[in-house]
Amino acid sequence: MVFLGLDFIWLRVATKLLYKPEIGHLLLDKPNIAISVGFYLLYVIGIIVLVVMPAHNQGSWLKALGAGALFGLVAYGTYDMTNLATLKDWSITVSLIDMAWGTTVTALAATAGYFVLKVI
Repeated sequence: MVFLGLDFIWLRVATKLLYKPEIGHLLLDKPNIAISVGFYLLYVIGIIVLVVMPAHNQGSWLKALGAGALFGLVAYGTYDMTNLATLKDWSITVSLIDMAWGTTVTALAATAGYFVLKVI
């Protein structure tokens, strides 16, 4: 829920201030909700299985923070660098900001997940 909530706020702000000005000609008029749901399910499962559970097993919220940041950088970096390598009009500004966002939001979500799991 943390990831989804923060990303929802981010997308509302960043679409107007970053994505439309930089890559608006590439955007759909409305996002594909089914594909979006698939992404969020897959990504949150990845955070839980690959980051939160190992950090919980080690008893370290710092592990959740660091591994979450790395997971976010790798996932968002894969997407953004692939777009830079394959699309004519992809923006390096969007890539750098998006990678920073993915790193940050995933680290925060993984850390929150760690503390939720610790309480349960």
